[in-house]
Amino acid sequence: MDYSELLAKEFNLRPQQVRAAIELLDAGNTIPFIARYRKEMTGSLDDQVLREMAERLEHLRNLEKRRAEIEKSLTEQGVLTEELSAQLVQAKTLSELEDLYRPFRPKRRTRATIAKERGLEPLALWLMLQQPQGDPEKEAAKYVDAAKEVPDTEAALAGARDIIAEAVSDDASLRKELRELLGREGVLRTAAAKEEDSVYSMYYDFSEPVRTMASHRILAVNRGEREEFLKVSLEAPEEKAIATTRRAFLRGNTPSSQQVSEACEDAWARLIFPSLEREIRNDLTDRANVSAIRVFSDNLHQLLMQPPIKGKVTLGVDPGFRTGCKLAIIDENGKVLDTGVGYFTLPGNERGKAAAAQLIKGFVKKYRITAIAIGNGTASRESEQFIASLLPEMPGVAYMIVSEAGASVYSASKLAAQEFPDFDVTQRSAVSIARRMQDPLAELVKIDPKAIGVGQYQHDLKQAELTKALDGVVEQCVNQVGVELSTASAELLSHVAGIGPALAKNIVTYREENGLATRAALKKVPKLGPRAYEQCAGFLRVADSKNPLDATGVHPESYDAAKQLLAKLGYDLKSLARGGIPEIGEKAKAYGEDKLAQELGIGLPTLRDILSELRKPGRDPREDLPKPVLRTDVLDIKDLTPGMELTGTVRNVIDFGAFVDIGVHQDGLVHISRLADRFVKHPSDVVKVGDVVKVWVVSVDEKKNRIALTMVKDRM
Repeated sequence: MDYSELLAKEFNLRPQQVRAAIELLDAGNTIPFIARYRKEMTGSLDDQVLREMAERLEHLRNLEKRRAEIEKSLTEQGVLTEELSAQLVQAKTLSELEDLYRPFRPKRRTRATIAKERGLEPLALWLMLQQPQGDPEKEAAKYVDAAKEVPDTEAALAGARDIIAEAVSDDASLRKELRELLGREGVLRTAAAKEEDSVYSMYYDFSEPVRTMASHRILAVNRGEREEFLKVSLEAPEEKAIATTRRAFLRGNTPSSQQVSEACEDAWARLIFPSLEREIRNDLTDRANVSAIRVFSDNLHQLLMQPPIKGKVTLGVDPGFRTGCKLAIIDENGKVLDTGVGYFTLPGNERGKAAAAQLIKGFVKKYRITAIAIGNGTASRESEQFIASLLPEMPGVAYMIVSEAGASVYSASKLAAQEFPDFDVTQRSAVSIARRMQDPLAELVKIDPKAIGVGQYQHDLKQAELTKALDGVVEQCVNQVGVELSTASAELLSHVAGIGPALAKNIVTYREENGLATRAALKKVPKLGPRAYEQCAGFLRVADSKNPLDATGVHPESYDAAKQLLAKLGYDLKSLARGGIPEIGEKAKAYGEDKLAQELGIGLPTLRDILSELRKPGRDPREDLPKPVLRTDVLDIKDLTPGMELTGTVRNVIDFGAFVDIGVHQDGLVHISRLADRFVKHPSDVVKVGDVVKVWVVSVDEKKNRIALTMVKDRM
C-alpha cells in the first residue's frame, strides 16, 4: 500500500518527498544518513521529521496488518459482507477496527451466550422488532422450560435482555459515539485509598476533565493508584450516555420497547462503560506516555549537545564520606595524569582536611588545573563547600557540579574498567566525572539514557518506546557532532550511523592493532562492508589524515566533487589543510551556486553542505551554544532571600516548569506560570536543559528543602 499521499497530508509535505523517504528507509538506510546525505531526494527533510514519519509509517503498516488479520478471520467465519468490508477499509484507527470485529470475535462464556444456549435468541430478536402488537410476557411464555433452566417468563425475558445488551454493546457506531462523548465530557476523579500522608496528598480529593488533564498529572495519578494510595474512577455523563444508547436502538413506544430500553441501560452500565473506561484510561496513559517521552527526548538532546569545556586540565571529584573523595586529574584530551584521595567531608576531621587541601593545591600547581568537576552524589554538598573554600588560594580555578552522578556515572565507570584495570570503581567514576565536563556527549553515550535522569516518571513509561526514542536522540546527536575515528570509544562509535556494538568493537580492535590513518582504512575492518561504510563514513573524522577531506563532514562519495569545486574556485587540498577557507562561500556565490552544482553534477543542498565544511572543516555545532556556568563561590539555602537575583543553569524541564541549578545544591523550581510574561503552552517553548538563565527567588522552604524561583521579576 502506498502511504505517501496520506503521510504527505499529515506532515504537510510533497508526496514525492515522502515517497523518496519511504524508499530510502525501506532500503535499509539510516535516518542520519538520509537526513545528511540524501537531501536532494527527500527535499532536505531533517532527522526529527524523518523519525516521526518512520514511526507513523510503522503505525500505519501495523494497522493495515491488523485490518488484514480481521478480514481473514471474518472471511473464514463466512460473515464478511460487502458493507462490512467497506467499513473495515474506512476505519482509521485500531479502536474502530476492533469495534467492527467485536461482534464476531471469539468470546468467553457470557450471560448472553448462556441465554443463547437456553434457546432465548429468537425471543431477543422478536423483542428487537418492537412491534406495536404483541405481549412480551405471552411471547416469553413460549420459552419457559425447566430443563433449559428457564423456570418462568421473567427468566426468559431476562435472558433475552442479556442477548440484546451484548448486541447493543457490540455496535461499532454506538461505541464510537459514546467514546467521543466520554472524551468530551468525562471527568477523572481520585480519592484517598488510605488515611496517611503521602506525596499524592494533592490527589486525595481531585477531579479534572479528561480532555484537559495534563500528562504529568495522569502519570502521577497512575502511580498513586498502583502504589495503592489513590482510588481512581472515570465519571461519565450518565443521562446523556444512556439517552444516546437508547436512541440508537429504540423504535417507538411499545411493550417490547420497554424491554429493549432496560437492555440498553444494562448494556451501558455493565458492558459499555467499564470497557470504555478502560479504553479512556489507556488512551490517557498513552497520551501522557507520548508527551513524557517527547519531553525526555528534548531534555536528553539538550544535555548531550551541551558545549564541551575544552582546553582545561580538569580535576574530577567523586565525593564520599568514610572512604574519602576520590580524585582524578585529566589533561585537555581526557588522558589521566594522576589520582588521589582526599578526606575532607567528615565533620571534625581537621587533620584530614588540611592534608586534602595541601594535596589539591599541589595538584593544581603541578598540573595547572583550571577546572574542577564535582559529582552530585553522596557528600557532594560538603565537597562543594570544601573546594569553594580553597578557590581564593587557587586563582583561575572554577568548579562545576556534574548532576549526572550516582548510578549513571558508576555505570560509565564500569565501562572504563578495561581502560583502567588498576583503578577501583570510584577512581574510574572520578575520571568519568571530569571527562563528562570536558565532553558531555562522548561520556554520556556510555550510559543507558534512561539512567541520566532528565525526564519525569521515566519508570512508568512504556520502556520499549522510551528506549527507542532515546536511542534515536543519542544517534542524532552523535552523528550531528561527528566522531573522531582515531580516539573514539567503542560506546561512542556504536551510535554512529551504520555501526552497532559488534562493529564498533571490531573497529577499536583493528585500530589498536593496525591504526586507522584514513577513512578508507575502515574498509579493512572485519565485517564492515560497503553498505556499512556508506552509512558511517561521513560521520567519522580523521583529523591527521593525509587527505584533509577526511577531517570534514564531506562524504567520500562527494570527494571528487569537492576537489573539482576547490579547483574551480582557485584552491586545492593544501588550502583546506591550513585550517579551512573562510571566504569560499562568497567565491561560490560570485561564481554562481546553481552553475557550480550543475557543473559538478550534484544537487544544491549537497553543494552548500560541502561549502560549509570547506569553510570550517570539522566544525562542532555545539560551539555556538552558551558555555556551562563554572562557579567560584558557593551559597547555602539559608543564604537565599525573596527577591535575590541569581544566575542558574536549567537542569530539567518538565510539564509544569523547569528546575534550575543556582549553586545551592538544591535545584529551584520555576513554575510554568513564572517562565515568561506571556502564556506558555509548555516550558520547553521557553527554556532548554543547559540554558543559562537569570532568576529571582520567590520563596524558600528550608524544612522541605524547596526553592521557588521566577524568570519574570514582577511575578513574585
